[in-house]
Amino acid sequence: MEKVRIQKIIAESGYCSRRKAEELIAGGAVTVNGRPCTLGDKADQRDVIAINGKAIGAVPAEKRYIMLNKPRGYITTMSDEQGRRTAVELLEGVTERVVPVGRLDRNSEGLLLFTNDGEFANEITHPSRHVSKTYRVTIDGRVNEDQLLRMSAGVELDDGTKTLPCSVDVLTEQPDRTVLRIVIKQGLNRQIRRMCTAVGLNVGRLRRVAIGGVKLGMLKPGEWRDLTKDELRILRAAVGKR
Repeated sequence: MEKVRIQKIIAESGYCSRRKAEELIAGGAVTVNGRPCTLGDKADQRDVIAINGKAIGAVPAEKRYIMLNKPRGYITTMSDEQGRRTAVELLEGVTERVVPVGRLDRNSEGLLLFTNDGEFANEITHPSRHVSKTYRVTIDGRVNEDQLLRMSAGVELDDGTKTLPCSVDVLTEQPDRTVLRIVIKQGLNRQIRRMCTAVGLNVGRLRRVAIGGVKLGMLKPGEWRDLTKDELRILRAAVGKR
């Protein structure tokens, strides 16, 4: 029986993404047959893999791919020590252990994907894939041409990181607010808000409306549904897979 890397087995079990599995292994949380393992170790279905002392299922779980329209006020971690509401709590009726694919901060809303397919989650979020994410951003007041050009070209954030060039278009403009469509191919923490701050803009509302060509559509806040086969095909094409 061919042995494969531990992180791959963990990801295929639906426990978490491969990247998160690698972090767990590096942190000493994973054992194989009762012994700590290291990155690069391999196992097969006869071995007992445990995370923090609890064995995981070696048989790949039935794959589930879900989109949620996350309302404001929910965080995207699986649990929260402060008792804040988590987006996963909205997935009523979902019996599989699914995890969020990427994040939306507490005050942001819109399209959030969930899955128990760790490989899929890793492909969508990996920086090298540059999967596009589209946001509808309401700015307080007006936005000038210089601010639009600076964000489009890439701006330096508060930690010194410079963002990649992106698409920024004005959808509507009124004296007290401007609505932008921003398409990025990065996944930096709170990236849109930080980009706007860097050029002197204040975000009043931020909503993600598409990921890699899959659109939120008319799904109401707090509601979820499974992705269609066509949507999965679109996402797999976005990361270079069929």
